Parts: sequence; structure tokens; C-alpha cells
Amino acid sequence: MPRKLNFYPGPAVLPLAALERAKADFVDYHGMGLSLVETSHRSKEYEEVHNATIGLIRELLGVPASYKVLLLSGGATLQFAMVPMNLLSGSCDIALTGSWAEKAVEDARKFGKVNLVFDGAPSKFTTLPARIVPTPGASYLHITSNETIGGVQWQDFPETGAVPLIADMSSDILSRPVPVERFGLIYAGAQKNIGPAGVTVVIIREDVLEHCSDKVPAYLSYRLHAEHNSLYNTPPVFSVYLMRLVLEWIKEQGGAAAFAEANEKKAAALYRVIDESGGFYRSPVDKPYRSRMNVVFRLPTEELEKDFVKETEAAGMIGLKGHRSVGGIRASIYNAMPLSGVERLADFMRDFAAKHA
Repeated sequence: MPRKLNFYPGPAVLPLAALERAKADFVDYHGMGLSLVETSHRSKEYEEVHNATIGLIRELLGVPASYKVLLLSGGATLQFAMVPMNLLSGSCDIALTGSWAEKAVEDARKFGKVNLVFDGAPSKFTTLPARIVPTPGASYLHITSNETIGGVQWQDFPETGAVPLIADMSSDILSRPVPVERFGLIYAGAQKNIGPAGVTVVIIREDVLEHCSDKVPAYLSYRLHAEHNSLYNTPPVFSVYLMRLVLEWIKEQGGAAAFAEANEKKAAALYRVIDESGGFYRSPVDKPYRSRMNVVFRLPTEELEKDFVKETEAAGMIGLKGHRSVGGIRASIYNAMPLSGVERLADFMRDFAAKHA
């Protein structure tokens, strides 16, 4: 059966080369006589996978030596709590830019005061601030680099001075180069751009790590995970292994810089159809902040949107229904979605508009 074009927002499309490699290795990993998921996480075989994965993250993102790279479980959702549990002392700043930032706010408020340095709710999360001024004395300033539901993305990052900048990069990590040195902490669930669900990357600067609370439970302590090289407990072995394969594929394709160029072309192909449709397709997002990962748009009626989803599925394109909280259409075009797949969707959109306009 031919593979479908996968526009799901996450878990999302993965490179076929990585999946085929995992398939070949799964039952008998490198002649071990058993699968990697059966062997000890203390074995030399897994240790090599674990350290190679961390090394690839460092290389591909240009992570300075003054940062620790952690591989944890729990997704970004656990990080909504781990960040304030470890780092919030008194108050923190958060830019409320969409549904995922909203969840970060909810958890942070359980541990201290939250200063909303930007509130996108009145605009229905369709724009971002041109500038943010951190609150003096805030423990950190938190942003969500790309909101998968609302389709807004930071194209540049705020200057925060002495206040550590923290970012949830779950949906756009390694889709473009990032100035890691400007951040105190970056976290990302893997299941959109760099691997399967089950593993979360945390990149934390050592001076921020030193300020972590020592009064949190063991698994929730960044400091403890850093001391044990993310091997304090059994890691998500298979997710780490498959992430390594995806990272190797990203490196082979030219890394973050190459994907930045490719992702710009993919997003432009869809936004061009939207903007040239005479209003048949409407993007609610302010143009300077349109996401290159999640292209969201509406059609003239909800009935037409239902027909659009039904017909795209019949044409072998899945996952285009918008999030239930906002409706509409959403095309998630992460690294592993080829330009040819996006062009096929763009052609479909033109034909659909011509038929129904």
C-alpha cells in the first residue's frame, strides 16, 4: 500500500529512511540476538545509542559546552510543571500566545506568581508581540516558539537581559537554526520534528541548573537527571533510538539551515494559495507571525471544511482537520514532509476552490 501524506500535528510524519532502518534493526539489533528494547539500559549497546543521540543534539543545534542535554519522559506537558517546580522563586514571566502557553501558565500559577508579559487571548491568539519587556526580578521568561493550534510562530526571540529565557520548542525544534546561547532552558517533545512520542529533550544552561530547587521529587529534578546523564531511571529506550535515526537523517539532509530553507518554501507554497484565493481560504494569523510548521486556515463554511477534509482523505492526505477547539483546517508540514507533498496539497486546494468558489 502506498504511504499516505501525513499532515497530522503530532505524533507526526517521520522520515521513511529512519523507519526502514528501525524496522531492520528491531528484532535483532546489530547481531545481538535480541532487540534493543529488550536489553538493559545499562548495556554498552544502549549507552552508545544514548550518548550518540545527545551528541547529535549538541552538534545539530550548536549547543555550547556550558549546557547540559537531558533526555526525559513525560512530553512538554510534564515540563509545564517541571520548569516552575525547579526554577520559579517568587514570580515568572510568560507570554500567553496560544493553547500550549496557556497550559504552561496554568501549571506555573500553582507554584508562584505569573506575570503575563503578553496576552494574546483578546486577539484569539492570532498575533505575537513586537517586543517584550521582562519583569525585573522574575525567575524566568517563558515563550512557546510555535503554537501548533493557532499557527503563530516567533520568527525572532526576545532579548531578556538577566532574566533567563525559557522556550517550549516542541513543534519547531531543528526546523531552523536557533541561537541556543540566548536561552536559559529549551525543552521539546520529540513527536513533531525529531522523533516519536515518548522522549523529551531538555537543554539547560549550567548556571540555571545551579539555581534549581533541591526540594522537588527525584524524577522532577533537572539537577538529578544532569548528574546521572539522564540515566537515573530507565529511559524511553526505543524512542531515544528512533530519535537518533531521525537526527542522523537531519544531519544527512544538511541540518537545521537546510531545513529552514526547505520549510520556508513549503510554507510559502500554501500561504500563496491562501492569499491568492480571493478570500475563499482565510488565514487568521498576522502575516509576520505565520507558522512555517502549522498552516491554519478557514473556508467559507464549516460544511465546505468537512468536505475538504473528506476529499483530501480520499486523495491520500490525512490529518488536515483543525484542532477541535478552533475548527478549520490545519496542515502540519514538519521537516519530514517533502516539498512534493505540500505541492500536492496546494494543487488540491486550487482545484477545490475552483470547484466551490
